[in-house]
Amino acid sequence: MNILKTLSVFAVAGLIFTSCGESKKENTTTQEMETSVEDTSSTMAMNETSEPNIVEVAVGNENFTTLVAAVKAADLVETLSGTGPFTVFAPTNDAFAKLPEGTVETLLKPENKSKLSGILTYHVVSGKFEAAAVIDAIKKNNGKFTVDTVNGGAITLSLNGDKVMLTDANGGTSTVVMADVAASNGVIHAIDSVVMPK
Repeated sequence: MNILKTLSVFAVAGLIFTSCGESKKENTTTQEMETSVEDTSSTMAMNETSEPNIVEVAVGNENFTTLVAAVKAADLVETLSGTGPFTVFAPTNDAFAKLPEGTVETLLKPENKSKLSGILTYHVVSGKFEAAAVIDAIKKNNGKFTVDTVNGGAITLSLNGDKVMLTDANGGTSTVVMADVAASNGVIHAIDSVVMPK
């Protein structure tokens, strides 16, 4: 991708992370959807020959069960199943487990839907940005690149060796542990800690 074009797109929309990964087979994803997200199956219905969208990829990956539950509780399934494209920094189950005890359970309560939605959308950037472009942008901006999230807050991206790091609005950090997981409406980069907006 042309570097100048890439950087101009980043300036308008935002970025995302590093390493490698690939989505599960469509058939497996479809079966998982039927059992795990039956109440949203019409929203996430997919053609057997098509690439799964971001939500379907997450549903088909056992490392994202907490994230899927959170997306459902926040009523973001339809949004993240939409056209996009989106870049999602997706916290793994282990990332959610690092939060103080009881935090996830509290956030999943209906009365905390707005707060949960704000946290989840802080992990989403408009546009599809793969690891190579993100790393290039970081290197061309003196080692740090700030992106705007769908939440409206900003995340600063940097490098620690060959790993992409995220620094949230509160100074908390997270590392990309798997990058470039393809989806029909964007790309997913798995991270090892939940980042928080102000």
